[in-house]
Amino acid sequence: MRHQIKNIRIVDPSQNKDLVSDILIENGKIVSKFSKYGKSKIIDGSGKIAVPGLIDVHAHLREPGQEDKETIYTGTRAAAKGGITTVLCMPNTKPPIDNALTVEFIIFKAQKAGIVNVFPIGCATKGSLGNELSEIGVLKKAGIVAVSDDGLPIRSSQIMRRTLEYTKMFKLPVISHSEDRELSKNGSMNEGKNSMILGFRGIPRQAEEVMISRDIMLAELTGGYLHIAHVSTEGSVDLVRQAKKKGIKVTAETCSHYFTLTDDIVKVYDANTKTNPPLREKRDVEAIKRGLADGTIDCIVTDHAPYTQEEKSREFDLAPFGIIGFETMLSLVLNELVDNGVLSFSEAIAKMTLNPAKIFNLEGRGSLKEGSVADITIIDTKYHYDFTKESIFSKSKNSPFIGRRFKGGAVMTIVGGNIVWQK
Repeated sequence: MRHQIKNIRIVDPSQNKDLVSDILIENGKIVSKFSKYGKSKIIDGSGKIAVPGLIDVHAHLREPGQEDKETIYTGTRAAAKGGITTVLCMPNTKPPIDNALTVEFIIFKAQKAGIVNVFPIGCATKGSLGNELSEIGVLKKAGIVAVSDDGLPIRSSQIMRRTLEYTKMFKLPVISHSEDRELSKNGSMNEGKNSMILGFRGIPRQAEEVMISRDIMLAELTGGYLHIAHVSTEGSVDLVRQAKKKGIKVTAETCSHYFTLTDDIVKVYDANTKTNPPLREKRDVEAIKRGLADGTIDCIVTDHAPYTQEEKSREFDLAPFGIIGFETMLSLVLNELVDNGVLSFSEAIAKMTLNPAKIFNLEGRGSLKEGSVADITIIDTKYHYDFTKESIFSKSKNSPFIGRRFKGGAVMTIVGGNIVWQK
């Protein structure tokens, strides 16, 4: 199928391109001209913006083993609705992604039931237990693009060192879930004034910062490639900033809720505001924004973490951590960062396209160059919509943004030259 997107504003950070033109798609690739005469579907892009397909490098699809929360079928449709064309799925499934069969199952299931690209992340250690390295070479051959024990930190400094050393051979990033679980033990929200008022045990910012500091030092020691997940504190931003100045191979991500919400929202006692790391304070939100603006933070992700209504209906301190994010990330970026002048439109798009593609070696993606895979997100910055529970495509509905009115978002998502979602 051939498509011609006409008269659309093209914003492509990989080429420093921002102009109104046409995009031609043939055989799933972006081309400069069609190879032969024939019919093509015309898409009117007037008043809209085409960007490389958004890439979310931190998400939980729950399949296999937790299909009551999400499946590859439902999760990829939620992603497509949010303009996301590529999802990197975390390995804390049941069974975990620590063997080739599970990697192959996810890839096969995504090809059969999914509508966006799905790339598995493998467990850094067997069972994510932190005791013994996974067979990382076998996992790489099966199709993983990174390793992580996300949801659990690698407690042993020696195991983390070996992980960073071994993954260098395969050019795989190590994604660090930075949490000292002795410091965060039994905590359910940020430690501070609000946790004292509400009577919840708090999680100090040092629980994150101590582990980030350790992992940065180990990355310097080994020369391994470290990617810091879900940065949430001012101190964490400063640690990454200093590491980059020293030339250490470290990159970082933050989630859309960490530059949007503070722990003030927890006062509603809604477990849909319970995340890990927890929502922090205003000074942390401002530091996250500065880190995005100066390039300290490379990627914006969702940490899409679906849970059933029953799980999230428990008492706040007993409910699980995590919120969904596929369907709100882009709109939050537009409303909180672009509209408020924190990032230019192109800078914001780069953190969801070009940068993730480079960091995780996703060849042919994150760009609208000729010959690239035709993964395209079409955005309308002017339309408004209400984010309601009934409108959510994800199987789970655990979002703190339900009821919010957004301006701007994806109106069409194209994956491999095929339109997989449109408003």
